[in-house]
Amino acid sequence: MKILLVGEYSRLHSSLKEGLLKLGHKVTIVSSGDGMKKFKTDINFNSKIKASFILNKLNSLCIRFLNTDFIKIENTYRFKKIIPQLKGFDVVQLINEDALFIKPKRQIRFLKQLISQNKKLYVLCCGDDFTSVNYYLDNKVKYSILTPYLKDKSLKDRFVHSLKYTTEPYKKLHQFLQANSSGTIASDLDYHLPMEAKPEYLGLIPNPINIDEIAFSELKIDAKINIFLGINTYSKIKKGVVFFEEALTIIQNKHPDKVAIKITKNLPYNDYIKIYNEAHIFLDQVYAYDQGYNALEAMAKGKVVFTGAEQEWLERYSLEKDTVAINALPDVNYLVQKLEWLILNPNRIIEISKNARNFIEREHDYKVSAKKYLQVWGV
Repeated sequence: MKILLVGEYSRLHSSLKEGLLKLGHKVTIVSSGDGMKKFKTDINFNSKIKASFILNKLNSLCIRFLNTDFIKIENTYRFKKIIPQLKGFDVVQLINEDALFIKPKRQIRFLKQLISQNKKLYVLCCGDDFTSVNYYLDNKVKYSILTPYLKDKSLKDRFVHSLKYTTEPYKKLHQFLQANSSGTIASDLDYHLPMEAKPEYLGLIPNPINIDEIAFSELKIDAKINIFLGINTYSKIKKGVVFFEEALTIIQNKHPDKVAIKITKNLPYNDYIKIYNEAHIFLDQVYAYDQGYNALEAMAKGKVVFTGAEQEWLERYSLEKDTVAINALPDVNYLVQKLEWLILNPNRIIEISKNARNFIEREHDYKVSAKKYLQVWGV
């Protein structure tokens, strides 16, 4: 079977492709490489503006003051050139409602062509979209990626990407996909909750992790405990990174002889991975119920990850007995206490590390995940 995966976030589609290939299917990824992360792709419509930190910043100013997004203009030009190649596929899956990152009106035209020259189209609820953003704006959960904005409306400029989904053009894009796709799949609990009651919702399929390529490395604590925080400045506020930064400052002052803290900003994926491979503890995000892709890959390697691990997630995966990740909360004192507990009890780091790997093998095996996608796609 021929499958086309459109768009990429944090290597989700790449790992899914690897699982589908193992099952004997032909898979093509068309994407921009997710900007500065520079993921490999089969057909590339990479925006040179988005891939450049400086040009991206300049483009943000153009959006703010000129209401012109040059990344979308560039993407329109690049996707128009490649869309004739994207035909004859049994399944097309979009990584997100805005997978092409093109103005909605033009995107709908491209999607009509994509649908007309292929058999089925599905949409992932992965990242911001019309349903999740409106759900979180209604404050239906105790916190979300929009919590900082809901608490401080002066941050509106930092949430432009999220809030665009509340506008009429993106509502129309959402409605078009509702009417013309074969359904929507959630990639984790943070997207399952907003989608749960929607008629187009086909269910949650846990993120696929290539456990054959990502090796478990048994942690050894000979001297200091290594703590890693990799910051993407674009999503820093949405992930609640400030709570981690404050907690790390306290930990560094209290236990300078016991910890080695590494903080990086805006690194390409491959450079980022090299640095966090040395970590014992990995700080991912605060405002989440479930783990994002970076957290899952870190858990697969045996890192102790501070991330979304809420009660709803514990119940879904029957994890009341074994700790496989540390639930990160927007509370500096709580984070300090959890970090200190691990620092003073390094045996628990070793224990959680092994639990984390076992959990990934049990619930996120990329081949099992690929089979679930095939079942939902009805092929």
